[in-house]
Amino acid sequence: MASSTAPFMFLALTLLTSFLALTAANLSQDFDITWGDGRGKMANNGDLLSLSLDKASGSGFQSKNEFLFGKIDMQLKLVPGNSAGTVTAYYLSSKGSAWDEIDFEFLGNLSGDPYILHTNVFSQGKGNREQQFYLWFDPTADFHTYSILWNPQRIIFSVDRTPIREFKNSESMGVAFPKNQPMRIYSSLWNADDWATRGGLVKTDWSQAPFTASYRNFKADACIWSSGASSCTSSSSTTTNSWLSQELDTANRDRLKWVQKNYMIYNYCTDAKRFPQGLPSECNTS
Repeated sequence: MASSTAPFMFLALTLLTSFLALTAANLSQDFDITWGDGRGKMANNGDLLSLSLDKASGSGFQSKNEFLFGKIDMQLKLVPGNSAGTVTAYYLSSKGSAWDEIDFEFLGNLSGDPYILHTNVFSQGKGNREQQFYLWFDPTADFHTYSILWNPQRIIFSVDRTPIREFKNSESMGVAFPKNQPMRIYSSLWNADDWATRGGLVKTDWSQAPFTASYRNFKADACIWSSGASSCTSSSSTTTNSWLSQELDTANRDRLKWVQKNYMIYNYCTDAKRFPQGLPSECNTS
């Protein structure tokens, strides 16, 4: 179990998150609601975005910009109550048959059961790199910050500034890494009761609809890709864009280990039955 100082550490991190979020941009300036026939909505002059799902349709949005590396934050409040069968996806993705993708997916639950946070990384169309976690709080009661740090050396998934997963660049071992294809930010709320909750055993209870997830306080320190060029220049990379070479310090590596010890419920790198010919090469790195 966690040490006695852990609750205070996470409280401090949550307070820090709330202050950092004050610099966030207006969502209507950064995102377009792209589907759902009115089920996606902007409110509070663009400070709040919501997606909803009913039996007829879900909804989704995407970023106006494409990015090639970035440090991206979004606060989400997930579908409350009996959300079994629903999936709230928040991710970066490129286009094409050999796409890159960095995923947060939140798998709904029966009331009283924990959400499952599902993460995955695709490079050149290849995924199968799932890690799943429970969270140490109720993600439906309030907004929490979900972050992706993506630079040429690593991808770090964080929750309320606490790292939960690191995917390193292992190209030297023949493992493809997302670094050449610009990606947009996407989010969607949709029905996946064929697989999402207990492998599809628990179906969506449509009497609970509409299901709603909310978003606010988006912040991106990122290289915007436009007309074949990046907004990050070589002269700015080492000054204003220090995240381009950021890595986990000792304190954050300890937090990562704490989360993975106490809250990770699936790791493809330990699933020998799934990979009878041997675990993927990147699983052998520390």
